[in-house]
Amino acid sequence: MKNTSTTIDPSTDTICAPATPDGQGGVGIVRVSGPNAKKIALTVTGAVPKDRSLRYSSFHNPSGLLVDQGLSVIFEAPNSYTGEDVLELHGHGGQYVQQNILTAVLTSGARLATPGEFSERAFLNNKIDLTQVEAIAEIINANSNRGAMLAAKTLNGEFSHQINTFLQELIALRVEVEASIDFSDENIDFISEKKVIQRLTTVSQQIEKLVLSGRQGALLKNGLNVVLAGPPNAGKSSLLNILSKEDTAIVTPVAGTTRDLLNQRVLIDDIPVNITDTAGLRATNEPIEKIGINRAKTAIEQADQIILVLDVNDAQLNENLCAEDLLPPEIANQPGLLEKTTLVMNKIDLSDSLKPRITTMRSTFSEEFFNINCIYLSLKESNGVEYLINEIKNKAGLTDVTENIFVAKERQLIALENSLKLIGKASDQLSKDCILELIAEDLRLAQQSLASITGDFRSDDLLAEIFSNFCIGK
Repeated sequence: MKNTSTTIDPSTDTICAPATPDGQGGVGIVRVSGPNAKKIALTVTGAVPKDRSLRYSSFHNPSGLLVDQGLSVIFEAPNSYTGEDVLELHGHGGQYVQQNILTAVLTSGARLATPGEFSERAFLNNKIDLTQVEAIAEIINANSNRGAMLAAKTLNGEFSHQINTFLQELIALRVEVEASIDFSDENIDFISEKKVIQRLTTVSQQIEKLVLSGRQGALLKNGLNVVLAGPPNAGKSSLLNILSKEDTAIVTPVAGTTRDLLNQRVLIDDIPVNITDTAGLRATNEPIEKIGINRAKTAIEQADQIILVLDVNDAQLNENLCAEDLLPPEIANQPGLLEKTTLVMNKIDLSDSLKPRITTMRSTFSEEFFNINCIYLSLKESNGVEYLINEIKNKAGLTDVTENIFVAKERQLIALENSLKLIGKASDQLSKDCILELIAEDLRLAQQSLASITGDFRSDDLLAEIFSNFCIGK
C-alpha cells in the first residue's frame, strides 16, 4: 500500500551516486535525483536533454575541462524512479573517468547519496511500497535465477496486491464490528457473528497460504543448509564433490581425513544449497579429531536437512531393520532430527545384489512413527545420485512451480504471523460473545500488522534498517 499524500518537497537537496559498480566496463552511469538535476545537466553537459530522450554529450568539470563523452538523459518529475527530476550521465566504464564525472556533479550542486536513498525517495514519493523496496534489494542480491524471478514478481506488486486484498477485508469487518458498537442503542443488527467468523476464517486460511509460500520463497533465496554426516570413509566427501561438481574435498582411503567443517554453496536445479561436509562420527581420543566431531554435532543440530551417509557393506541389512539401528547417537538421541534425515547407503557397486533405488525404512521413537527414506547408490560410479537430489528437493517441499511463491523477508513473515494470531483471537472472542470493543481492537492491530508490510504503518527505525542495506547508487 503506497502513501496517499504527495510528499515531493521542492526544497529537497539533490543527491548523486554511481549506478554501476567500480571497475572497468563498457558503460559507467552516474545517477542524479532532485530539484537541481536540470541545472547540473546544463553545467556538466552544456544543455538539458529533452524528457526521456538520450542526448550525445560532452562532460566537463566546473573548470571547463573535458572529462568524458557519452549520453545524457533526464526523467522529469513525477514520472521517474524517485518521483523527482532524475538525470543519468552514461560515460565510459573506467574507475577514474566515472569518479571524474561524479566529482563534476558533486561540485555542481549535488551531494553523495546515502545507501538506499534513491529507493527511499521513491517510497516517500509514492512510487513504490516497502515490499517493492525490499524486492529491489532481493533482485540485486539474488544468487540464483529462480530467486531473481521471485523477487521480480514482488517488485511487480503481486505480493502487495495480496496484502492489500487482506487489508480491505479486515477494514470491511472492522466497519461492521465498530458500527455495532457505535449504534448499540439503535436496535440495528449490523453484524452477523456467524458470517464474520466465516470471513475471518477465510482470511486466516489465505494468510496461512501466503506464509507458507513466503517461507518457501525465503528458502529458495537463502538456500537449504544440508549437512553430510556419518562415519569415516562412508563417502561424505565424495558426495560433496559430486554435488558441487568440483574437487572441493580431499578424498582418500585414510579414515578421518576430514577434520573440520567444509562448506560449499552449490546450485541444485537452480536451488541454492549450502552443503557442509563434517568429520566422521566415531569414538576417538585424538584431540583434533574430537574437536572436528563436536563441530559436526553442532552442524547437525542446526541443519535444515541431514544426509546420513553409510557404507552399505558395513550395515546389517534385512527387511525388518529399523532405521534407528543405523543412526548414530548424535541423531538417534534427538528425535526432532529424524524428520530432517535421509539415509544414503553408498558403495552398492561392491555388492552384486544391490541396485540404485529409494526405499522407506521403519523407525520408531518415543511411541512416534517416522518413515525415513533410504537411498541406495554408488558415489564412485555416480549411480543413483538423482534419487538423492530429488529427495533433497521433496523434503524441503520445493517444486518447479513458482507461480504462488514469493521471496519474503523475516519481518514480513513475522507481521503475517502476528496478524494471524490477532485474527484468530478476534474470531475466538466473537464465538464466545466477548466484548465487541476488544474484538475491534484485535482487528485494528491485525490490520496495522499487515499494513506495516507495505509501509502504511512504519517507524523511522524500520525505514532506516531497510534502506541501510542498499548500495548507495540505488
